[in-house]
Amino acid sequence: MPHSTSPTAVVIGGGPAGLMAAEQLSAAGHVVAVYDSMPTVGRKFLRAGIGGLNLTHNEAWPDFVARFGDRAPLLQPCLDAFNADALREWAAGLGVETFVGSSGRVFPIEKKAAPLLRRWLQKLRASGVKIHHRHHWQGWSEEGALLIQGPEHTLSLNPDITVFALGGGSWSALGSTGQWLNLFEQRGIQCAPWRPSNCGFEYPWRPEFIAEHSGAPLKTIEISVTDHKGRRWQQRGDAVISAYGIEGGPVYGVSAAIRDGIAERGECTMYWDLDPDRSLEKLQQAIAKRRPKDSLANVLRKQCGLSGAKLALLKTLTSKAQMADIDAIPALIKALPQTFNRTRSLDEAISTAGGLCFSELDEYFMIKKLPGSYCVGEMLDWEAPTGGYLLTACFASGRWAGRAASGKFARA
Repeated sequence: MPHSTSPTAVVIGGGPAGLMAAEQLSAAGHVVAVYDSMPTVGRKFLRAGIGGLNLTHNEAWPDFVARFGDRAPLLQPCLDAFNADALREWAAGLGVETFVGSSGRVFPIEKKAAPLLRRWLQKLRASGVKIHHRHHWQGWSEEGALLIQGPEHTLSLNPDITVFALGGGSWSALGSTGQWLNLFEQRGIQCAPWRPSNCGFEYPWRPEFIAEHSGAPLKTIEISVTDHKGRRWQQRGDAVISAYGIEGGPVYGVSAAIRDGIAERGECTMYWDLDPDRSLEKLQQAIAKRRPKDSLANVLRKQCGLSGAKLALLKTLTSKAQMADIDAIPALIKALPQTFNRTRSLDEAISTAGGLCFSELDEYFMIKKLPGSYCVGEMLDWEAPTGGYLLTACFASGRWAGRAASGKFARA
């Protein structure tokens, strides 16, 4: 139904970036309304919490910022203003204490997203923020008003401030359809096409390999790849053999380089280090200790520590002639090549690259062609690996734009 009080600030999208912007705007005295297309807000945030809700990361701050690659200089001001420590303090203010895991990742002690979101929404509503579900932004009227389709009416709004927080282009079932991109381009606002980020890759495994090893973890491996610009990327951790190809943390960590290599050359080769704790020389020494009557399987199991999924991967990615040359096997264990020519689908990616180009924004994420309108979160053309970086940047960008819109910064 039409609102009795016309909002002075409208936030479109109820994810972390949008809700953080709403918090800042409300604290500055604005009448704030949040419109979200889903039956409840924060659905992708809750989905992220299934694995424990990795809020942020405790690594050295320069290294943290560097995770954003070419976009790091553009995001650094907002990240510096709301860094990992500030995010943890903010969560503590909601009664949600956090801890640093062995990998440096930061989690709520309860390792759930729902308690944090519930307390946050209580705080927002207590401050006067109105949250409207099942309201779909339809673009602008000819006069420039926001058109929002609700369950019963189409609203036409002219707030002083608009913050767009519509998300990226993956996990459409949770509300991030990415369809807003076309509406912005129709207004002459440049956007980069969507690309999968933090994604898996398809590979034509043999049926017998998949029958035995689909879903099997590859524990403590390292993946490396050289991108189309000659930069070497590597990531260590536990990967997973999937029926469609490969996935898991280390794969996601180098996925941008593999994806871009495929786009540039049609294919990209990455290399598995199946034993990153031992050097090539140590493996060569271990192989040299084999007994003349030892079978190949025993040599690999006893001398090289390879068994199960790792051994199966080595065998399936090499020829019989390569496996027969025992002295050459250590080099394969340290750099086992696998070539990909296809990412998993965009909608299945954990996050996306692409979106609204930074060239369309000022330093506070206001759209130059639409004064008073801001864009935050995964709408912007940036990407980062998993590990808390994505969420931190969403929170930080929402806070940055919300404070800017409230006049917290002196503009040139």
